[in-house]
Amino acid sequence: MAKTSNRNRQLQAKPPRKAEVLGKRIYLALLKAGDAEEFMALNRASRCFHRGLASPPIRAEQFRAQVERSRRPDTVCFVICRIDDEAIVGAINLSQIFRGGFQSAYLGYHIGASFARQGYMTEALELVLKYAFDKLKLHRLEANIQPSNRASIALVKRAGFVREGFSRRYLKIGGRWRDHERWAIIAEDWKERASHRTK
Repeated sequence: MAKTSNRNRQLQAKPPRKAEVLGKRIYLALLKAGDAEEFMALNRASRCFHRGLASPPIRAEQFRAQVERSRRPDTVCFVICRIDDEAIVGAINLSQIFRGGFQSAYLGYHIGASFARQGYMTEALELVLKYAFDKLKLHRLEANIQPSNRASIALVKRAGFVREGFSRRYLKIGGRWRDHERWAIIAEDWKERASHRTK
């Protein structure tokens, strides 16, 4: 009983974020200004883990810039939150959402070091695919991944992405231009995989 009361007090002190997409262990919530302290603390604690792979915001001005980007119509930024304690475990984003004849977007994501290899990003990716193809009615998502990032490549392969090519010195991360592989999934492939999972 005391445990429940403590949990209720925590929820009253810090209201849960609104879940845009709800999963089994995690949910996706739109990035808000109020996430700054927790989100930056997670990213700071994960600097070694992210080095050379991602550059999530660790300073206030970087966070403000990300929040500003998230308000544009061509960008959706989610924090990945654990259901049982509301903790932010990472982020997953859709950017450069093109409409018209493209109906496509770029996918980006990162997980906090202490939450890696626990299946949270696998679930988050499935949720964001559902959001992209069901709600946004996109046709294609592309993820660009460094060849050495085997965990990320395995993640997208499990979700049904297909390797489409290789881009030399594609993106500047940590002050260096880095090669990337292009991985993509289209709505038809996602729907077929989803239908098999429900049978």
